[in-house]
Amino acid sequence: MVYDFILLGEMFYFCRPIRFVNLKKSFIMAYVINEECVACGTCIDECPVEAISEGEIYKIDADVCTDCGSCAAVCPTEAIHPAE
Repeated sequence: MVYDFILLGEMFYFCRPIRFVNLKKSFIMAYVINEECVACGTCIDECPVEAISEGEIYKIDADVCTDCGSCAAVCPTEAIHPAE
C-alpha cells in the first residue's frame, strides 16, 4: 500500500493511503487495427503489455493498450493507427 506523506522540517508525517484512479480512459487513446490487417503476427511480438489478440483481423484491447505505438511502427500494412 502506498501512503501520502507530508514533510515538515525533518519529520515525515504519513497520512491516509493513496488510492490510484484509472485516468487512462480520459487521457490515452488506444490504437486500433483496421481491415488492412493480414494477421502476420508482427504486432503481437512488439506489444509490451500483450494488448493484441489474434483472429482473422487482430484486435487491440483498449483497456490494456498504453498508447506506446510499438505495434504501429512494425505493421507491414500500416493497418494500426490511433483511435479517433
